[in-house]
Amino acid sequence: MNSLERTLVTKAGYDHGWEVVVEATAQRVRLASALHRAHLEVLEGQSDGERWRVRIGSGALGRELRRVRGAECGDGDLIGVATERDLGLLLHDAAKLARALPDAPEARFAKTVAAELAERKIGATEVERLVKQRVGQDIFRESLMDYWGGACAVTGIAVPELLRASHAKAWAECATDAERLNVYNGFLLCAHLDALFDSHLLTFTDSGDALFAAGIDDDIRPRLGLTGTLKLRWLAPEHREFLAWHRARFESRK
Repeated sequence: MNSLERTLVTKAGYDHGWEVVVEATAQRVRLASALHRAHLEVLEGQSDGERWRVRIGSGALGRELRRVRGAECGDGDLIGVATERDLGLLLHDAAKLARALPDAPEARFAKTVAAELAERKIGATEVERLVKQRVGQDIFRESLMDYWGGACAVTGIAVPELLRASHAKAWAECATDAERLNVYNGFLLCAHLDALFDSHLLTFTDSGDALFAAGIDDDIRPRLGLTGTLKLRWLAPEHREFLAWHRARFESRK
């Protein structure tokens, strides 16, 4: 990879959430960010239609990026891109996911809370609790918006004002901030689905199928616009632990 190619890669990284250049050699450009802990490598392409290859790895980020990007990712850990625009779009998607996946939200939470409490110069326990809850809820929503592409996890509706960040395991019942802020501990849902989910009148199977409480019957569901088969657009393995907790609460209502 010549110096011009490395410069183009570096600029694409800076513009799309990978502003830290860890390494830039003839073989590869390695990118990172102050906003998350992930790394990516961009290598020279291997064919006329492949200007660069991006190594995404086999961890959670790689798996989730393959889900978002679909068949173009192939089966390996390298994704070929043909143009600067394609590279920018890929890096943008990867950065959004990297900011959403554990434990990037927790790191942002700790930094933001510390800064706010220092600015207020108040050490009261109740004030600290309220600051943590407000900041945490904001960061959790941001993470879900990034993870779900700004669209409801069930309907695909992409109107931010209609979307809510729904915890599977309730904020107050989580043992740690890591649990509270885990993007897999909940879903981005339209307001009416959020109300049902939060009240344990709606839950989901491990296959993502919707389950309604007995009170939300065949008469009520159509009046709520809940017709046909309702299912999560996707479900990662990491969701299942939190869903099991939510289903237990759902079952306890019976």
